[in-house]
Amino acid sequence: MNEQVPIPRGSEPVRAQLAAAGVEARTVVLPDSAHTAKAAATAIGCPLGAIASLLFVIDEVPTLVMTSGAHRVDTEVMARELGAESVAMANAKQVRSVTGQVIGGVAPIGHPQPVPTVIDRTLAEFDPIWSAAGHPHTVMALSFEQLRELTGGRVISVA
Repeated sequence: MNEQVPIPRGSEPVRAQLAAAGVEARTVVLPDSAHTAKAAATAIGCPLGAIASLLFVIDEVPTLVMTSGAHRVDTEVMARELGAESVAMANAKQVRSVTGQVIGGVAPIGHPQPVPTVIDRTLAEFDPIWSAAGHPHTVMALSFEQLRELTGGRVISVA
């Protein structure tokens, strides 16, 4: 991990939104892309469960799901929690269109428009929670409360 390397341009909207919210989040530039939760956890040296961020389409609404990397999202559980009829993983094109970011770099914030967000309640067990910071080579650390406040996310069970 290298905190001295300049932050990639893709992370600038994330940093701007953090600054506007008055949140100081540790942002780290990774030497390699972290396209999976396991790769990110290994690069950061944190528990797999502390890694979060996926985009789903819930009842046709793109929704950011901040979930623990330690388990898979159970779409039936999530549908039941949200009272939704359909829950599906977003494809790469949808991810880019909705967030302005690419898979492996999707941050909880810094999108062109606000994205509805749900937060896996098991993330409350981790401090900090690590998520991508707008680019596949950047990650940032947030507390559970910071994540909730920044996203306005609804806390639910997803597995």
